[in-house]
Order: sequence, then structure tokens, then C-alpha cells
Amino acid sequence: MESQNTKYSNPTDEDYNINQDQAIVTRRIQRLSLHLNPVSEHPVFSDSLQLLTCAGRAKINVNVENLSKYMRGKHRDIQERVYEYFNARPDLQTPLEISKDAHRELCMRQLMGLVREAGIRPFKYVVEDPAKYFAIIEAVGSVDMSLGIKMGVQYSLWGGSVLNLGTKKHKDKYFEGIDNMEYPGCFAMTELHHVTNRNSYRFEIISNQCVQMFKAFRLLQLLIRSRDEFIIDTPNDGAIKWWIGNAAVHGKFATVFAKLMLPTHDTKGVSDMGVHAFIVPIRDMKTHEALPGIEIHDCGHKVGLNGVDNGALKFRSVRIPRDNLLNRFGGVSRDGKYTSSLPSINKRFAATLGELVGGRVGLAYSSVGVLKIAVTIAVRYSLLRQQFGPPKQPEISILDYQSQQHKLMPMLASTYAFHFATSHLVEKYSEMKKSHDEELVGDVHTLSAGLKAYVTSYTAKSLSTCREACGGHGYAAVNRFGSLRNDHDIFQTFEGDNTVLLQQVAAYLLKQYKEKFQGGTLTVTWNYLRESMNTYLSQPNPVTSRWEGEDHLRNPNFQLDAFRYRTSRLLQSVAVRLQKHSKTLGGFGAWNRCLNHLLTLAESHIESVILAKFIEAVRSCPDASSRAALKLVCDLYALDRIWNDIGTYRNVDYLAPNKAKAIHKLSEYLSFQVKNIARELVDGFELPDHVTRAPIGTQVAKEAYSQYTQYAGF
Repeated sequence: MESQNTKYSNPTDEDYNINQDQAIVTRRIQRLSLHLNPVSEHPVFSDSLQLLTCAGRAKINVNVENLSKYMRGKHRDIQERVYEYFNARPDLQTPLEISKDAHRELCMRQLMGLVREAGIRPFKYVVEDPAKYFAIIEAVGSVDMSLGIKMGVQYSLWGGSVLNLGTKKHKDKYFEGIDNMEYPGCFAMTELHHVTNRNSYRFEIISNQCVQMFKAFRLLQLLIRSRDEFIIDTPNDGAIKWWIGNAAVHGKFATVFAKLMLPTHDTKGVSDMGVHAFIVPIRDMKTHEALPGIEIHDCGHKVGLNGVDNGALKFRSVRIPRDNLLNRFGGVSRDGKYTSSLPSINKRFAATLGELVGGRVGLAYSSVGVLKIAVTIAVRYSLLRQQFGPPKQPEISILDYQSQQHKLMPMLASTYAFHFATSHLVEKYSEMKKSHDEELVGDVHTLSAGLKAYVTSYTAKSLSTCREACGGHGYAAVNRFGSLRNDHDIFQTFEGDNTVLLQQVAAYLLKQYKEKFQGGTLTVTWNYLRESMNTYLSQPNPVTSRWEGEDHLRNPNFQLDAFRYRTSRLLQSVAVRLQKHSKTLGGFGAWNRCLNHLLTLAESHIESVILAKFIEAVRSCPDASSRAALKLVCDLYALDRIWNDIGTYRNVDYLAPNKAKAIHKLSEYLSFQVKNIARELVDGFELPDHVTRAPIGTQVAKEAYSQYTQYAGF
């Protein structure tokens, strides 16, 4: 395998301008030179990301304060304000046992208190400073996940739809009421029978990801010109708005997505202008009773998140003013004339959904926050709990067992990797909101879909693993694994089912692949795709496939090359398969035949992005001790992922048997090394005990059992 550059540093644009034939020859010479000389003596390792010798050797001394400062960044102060407010208000802390109705009312009081008493106003940050907004959401979700979701519904969905889909008149009218919770609202998109219907999963028409979404949308809005208003109607039960957060109890307004039907003078009678968003009052501002023509029902008890009042909405000829159309992408004059800056229904709907991508960003970011809590509890308990040991010697902690390390240390490494990847996503999202750059829009849409799917699926599995790793005490409700698992589970479905989102990632990669072979310009910022059909898909180098030295395996370029090689192979092979099967099965049939392959491609790409961002974070860390710890964790993340998919690499002779064995051995040793600093690593998340709220996961180990017994009345 050839690397994409001649130094062990991150690739630059200059590297890609080198004549490929000459570059390949040069790289082969250098690889052979490295093979003949000890790697550690070679001058190419003068890079700032020098290989760090594995402790064991010596344990890395981690400055937890510096590590935490680097991890939490500039928004740690606002998170501390959230934590301190709830710590000072025990009456607002969610008890272990609480009914659905009581939890909903508590959740509303929590949100009102945070906004009106603590003075934390998230709404202004939704557009001005999304990174700060997501930091607030993460902290609030750590207190109670239901509260985090309820806040997200109020400000990201209901409020965000007004800011992103409306115009100045809507912002002027609704901003203050949304901000101070006078106008609690909801976001009515999902319908009982239809959510999305993507008929566009075909290799030939990947250019527009949203082309066929919501083809089956049922709810209707009809303009009545003589009254200057719209009539909203639910034509059948399949069109009932379902799972609408804030609808069952507290919401007074709803952003309702419906087909806009305009009267015409021809035989058709009406013209379908596609899906638009409308502000619909659903309850009286004074009496809080449902308004005429609006049926509101409760979706009932859920597996988790019972502090959120999900409801169902049905409309019977409800009249709303024409100005209630959120008309950023399309408006209607009083005489019934429709105008839009976008030429088609599909483009308008794609633009509408594009403005709502922040929900996926928030879920990915918040999911990492949940994983931090679970890993912190599991690691601290595993260090505390002692069980068995050598004969006539003291018992050892369960984290000293290799099996426990195998469960938790790669998970801890992944948590750090996901933190940096989702932080990067938030930065890109913030930049996109300011610049509206088309290249950046495509990147953010794809990366948010991929990270939301990948991270939430990983976290869901990890929550069960953490519970099992803590044995019987992990089963106690007071230690939170059950509630975390139940509340987080729906993250895999929120803002798009994970399987559907991964298909969007695969579709976007195939679009880029196709454009490359049609002579087009790649519009993505993932530079490695530019190299995918030459450097990364050249035949594996028989020399490097056998290298098994620790310095080589821990080199970031080897790790990145391995991840990217796998993605490139998957991309090329699935493109060939789709083209082959489409001749006999058609576009839809070919996509379905290759679906598992496509999902694997998407996950492989996301893992490549995650690793690249982790390596960048290691390089950028200013504190030497923190950088050493992060490098160790990054290496574990990379090698563990390679080993988990070792069959793929062996099947294409990318790794010789001896090298595969060396990777397995080194990943186990790195797990042991990470175990030695596991306490410092979880302390780096800076989650106080009143946030983790699990007796077995307290920072001061000797207090764990004393706190735990108090819950049983001792």
C-alpha cells in the first residue's frame, strides 16, 4: 500500500498535485529504505506528532485539569452554570420513581426554572452561536435526558423552524415568546402512516438526496383567497401527526408540515405546490383548551423519555392567517400567486430539510454526552470493585482483568474519538450557518447523518455493555444504566432512522465517485476521496503488509491509510455491483440487493473521518501530558477498529498473518496501558457526582458503598 504523502504528517493540497507516477516511485523507494533501516532512526519522524513510547515502561502522568480544559473548551462555563443551578435546586432533580404525568410537569418546571430563574436563554444561540447552544443541550441532557429533549423541541425544532424557515415578520412576532417560554410549541412533521418514502435510492440519481422524500405526505393546506387564510385539514387517519413532542400537554403552537394546495382556473381545480411549513395555534393562550377543529391526544407511556409529552394532532378545517406560512423558500400573495426563489418542489423541500439538519448535529453531540456518563460510572466502579486474585494475595480490581479491559477500554477510547468528531461537526455546522457555502452544506449534511447514525448506535450498544460490566449493581436503578439506556434508545430513530441515514451517506459517496469518473470536480472536503482510485486502490505493498513493529502500527499514517483503503475498496466494489444488478433488477432492486454492502461503506467512511479528527486533536493539544494520553487512546481506537474488521484486510492481502497477529497483540497491550490512566481519562470529562448521580460511580471511591447503602435505608 502506498501512502498519500511522503512524510508522516497530515496530507496537504500540495501532495495531491505531485505527478502520481513519480510520487509512487518515490514512495516505494522511501518505504524500502524504511524497511532496511530502523524506523525510529529515520529522519521522517521529526514531525511534531512523534511516536510516543508505550508506557510500561512508565505510566503516563496525566494533568487532569489541562486535559479537561482541552476537552470542554470555551463553553465549559455555561455548562457549569447549568450544573450548579440544578445542584442548588434539589426540588427540581428527577427522582428515581416518578409517574409519567408527574415527570412531564417536573420537566416543564425544570425548563421554566432554567430559563426564567437561572437566566440561561438558549434560543439566541441557535443561530448566533450553535456551539454554545449544543453545549447547553449536552449539560441539560446530563441532568435529565427528557429535559434535554424538551428543550430541543422548544428551541431547535419549534423555535428553529421559525428562525430558519420564516422571514423577518415571523421572527419579530414570535422570537421573544419562544425565548421566554411564553409560547411553548411543537414540531408537527411525522405522520401516523407515512414519515419518509425515498424512491430515489438508485445509483443514477444520487445527485439530490431529498428528491423523493415525503412523497406520501397527506396533511393538506388550501388557500381561500376571499378570506386571505389557509384551511388545514387531516384527510384520513394516516395523516394524523404522531409522536409530536410538547403536543400532549404543554404546546400552544405547532409548526405543521403540509402540502400546499392552491386553487387554479383549469379543470384540475387545485395545484400541489409541495410540502411547506405553517404556524398553527393549537391551544387557547388563556384557557389552554384545544382550539376549535383541533383534536389533541396523548401518545401515552413510552419506553423512555416520559418527561416529554408526545401527542397526536388531527385538524378539521382549521383556519389560519395567510401570514402563518413560513415563507422563506416560497410564499403566496393575497391573490393566490405563488412565488419562490427555487424552481421546483424537490429543491424547495430539500432546502427546507437542509435548514433542519441541526437536529441531527445535536443528537450526535448529546449521544456522546450520554456515553461519557455511562463510561465514567462503569470505569470508576470497575476500579473500585475487587474480586479474586492470586493465591494468598489481596484481591484485584475487576478492571485488572483483561476481559473487563476488553469491554471498557476501547469504549473509553471511542468516547474520546466521538467527542472530537462531534465537536468538529458542530464547528462545521456553525460555519455553514454563517457562510451558506454549498460545498460545506453537502459535507455537513452527510457528516451529520453519518455521525448521528454511527454514534447513537454505538452508544446504545455500549449502555448495555456498561450495565453488564457492573454486574448486579449495574442493574440497580439508582446507578442509572437502565434509565440512560431507555431514554437514549430513541436517539437511533429521532431525526431519521439510522439505517436510512447511513444510506444517505453511501448515496453521497457514490455521487462523488460517479462525478469523478465523468470528469467532474469533487465537491467534498474529504481529500482522501481524491486519491481513492489511485493511491488507496493500488495493490497492497508486499513489504508494508508484513511490517509488524510497534512504531509502524502506532504511526497515524498507517492507521489512516488502513481506514481509507477499506473505504475506497468498498466504494469501488459497491459501485460495480450496483451497475451490474441495475441491468436486471432496476435501480431500486439493485440498491436493495447491495444494501448491507452500502451500510458497511457508510460506516467505514464515518470511521475514517472520526480517526482523522482524533489524530488532528492529538496534534493540536498544547499540553504534553494530555497529548501523550490522547495519543495512547487514539492508537487504541484505531487498532481496535482494524482488528474488529481484520477479515476484510486479510481477504485482500492488505495485512499479512503476522501483522494481523501483531495488531491484535498490540491492541490488547494498549488496552492495558489505557487502563493505567483510566481514572484520569474519565475525570477529564469533568462530570461532578451530582451530574453522574450513580453511587457506584463517585469520584471518591471510599464513599461509593456508603452512599449506595443509604438508598437501601442503612
